[in-house]
Amino acid sequence: MLEDKKLAPAQLGRVLVLGLGKSGQAVAEYLLPLVGGRVEALCVYGGTATEATLAWADAVRPQGAAVVFDSEEVAGEYDLCIASPGISQFGAFYQSALQASAEVISEVEFAWRESAADSVWVAVTGTNGKTTTTALVAHILQEAGLAACAVGNIGDTCIQAVAARKWTHYVAETSSYQLASTVDFAPQAAIVLNITPDHLAWHRSHEAYGQAKWKVLANLSRVPGAVAVIGAVNDETRAKVRELKAVPAAERGFAYVPIGAKGGLDKDMRQVCGAENAAFIDGEGRLTVALGGRVHSLLPQVDLLLEGAHNRENALAAAAAALAIGVDPSVVSAALASFQALAHRIEPAGEVAGVACFNDSKATNVDATLAAIGAFDPRRPIFLLGGRDKGTDLTPLVEACNAHAKAVVCFGEARERFLEAFAAGAAPGLQVLEAPGMEAALDAGLAAAQPGDVLVLSPACASFDEFSCFEERGDVFKQLVAERAAKAE
Repeated sequence: MLEDKKLAPAQLGRVLVLGLGKSGQAVAEYLLPLVGGRVEALCVYGGTATEATLAWADAVRPQGAAVVFDSEEVAGEYDLCIASPGISQFGAFYQSALQASAEVISEVEFAWRESAADSVWVAVTGTNGKTTTTALVAHILQEAGLAACAVGNIGDTCIQAVAARKWTHYVAETSSYQLASTVDFAPQAAIVLNITPDHLAWHRSHEAYGQAKWKVLANLSRVPGAVAVIGAVNDETRAKVRELKAVPAAERGFAYVPIGAKGGLDKDMRQVCGAENAAFIDGEGRLTVALGGRVHSLLPQVDLLLEGAHNRENALAAAAAALAIGVDPSVVSAALASFQALAHRIEPAGEVAGVACFNDSKATNVDATLAAIGAFDPRRPIFLLGGRDKGTDLTPLVEACNAHAKAVVCFGEARERFLEAFAAGAAPGLQVLEAPGMEAALDAGLAAAQPGDVLVLSPACASFDEFSCFEERGDVFKQLVAERAAKAE
């Protein structure tokens, strides 16, 4: 093993890169200079060829890489395979690589192994809230003067950041796809925000999805002083807190910090069930983290620039992780107070004739939209709901809209099923409208609004019926709002 890296062998041998998306290309480009040295041979299986990937292959073949397209049958034998996150571990392509390789790992695992031995990693996962929390942690560490970057599903890939050799701290947004193929990945702090049904087509079952998420804790006991920060408002993650509490600390090998409890974020798990640590909002409305025998009273929740209880939970998670790796509490408080909403996550999108519009296009499932629905109390917003249906239970969505919304506009491919759900369960005071697509939904929502109202695009659906991704959907929404604002002047 190379002494200056986490867990990197001096010889990688024959290496297979599976998939040629963003992470696949990044891994291959990291490995290319090593061919003939640490890498005996490099082969890339790129899936279906495109004009862009064919051009990329033409550029790298002279550098010693073999590139194969349009085949899911991996030929040859390999010492190591690094699989792209878009390739399901249950699919034929992955299984073929597994048969041909001594070991299959994810890009996150590979980057961690190749990173400097003294580098610090914070891993963030959960069904919802990962990106905001990752950005929050990175922001806090940067404000503390540390060479920190946000990587993974946000910013550069992990291996690109490691290759840059300018960071000491990596804050990695880690999806279930990436975690599923981790083996030795051991961050100093791991955050698991929540686990609700999602990505079932990739994982084949909710159980497999949950197992992939929890792999982020698998090796914490190997890291001195490691801390797991776990949401305790969510039922599934709270069950893990109970499980960890039942294991003696010496046997567990790492500390854990529950965020809130079953009753909400204002519950202190030290009082609720005798946990050693806790993150919560105290009786005076201050974000508070009790860790290692010290209680850190941070900033008042009203000082956060982020809307919603879910963002207060994200802030508590980020604060607990930052404190766990040694950031001063005063720096944590100041950094949280200066952090602004990320694009497409309850992002202020402008005002039309006195109606405040918010872009929450990242809410691609019901649970994410539920977080937005309660974020504006006591105001009752108008919500735009729809897109490509994920087929999940809509009962909680209808109930939340009954309690918190003035109106809903159902649009897109999901429109009919959403309308049926509201027809069956909508309260008498909730106005239910429909529109064929997002632009028409915006106009219908604005027509139902009065000055002082709030309108939120928080679709609870994927974007692929109209758009290539949630980012495009959000950008178009903001453009449409700007156009209507200009006309209203």
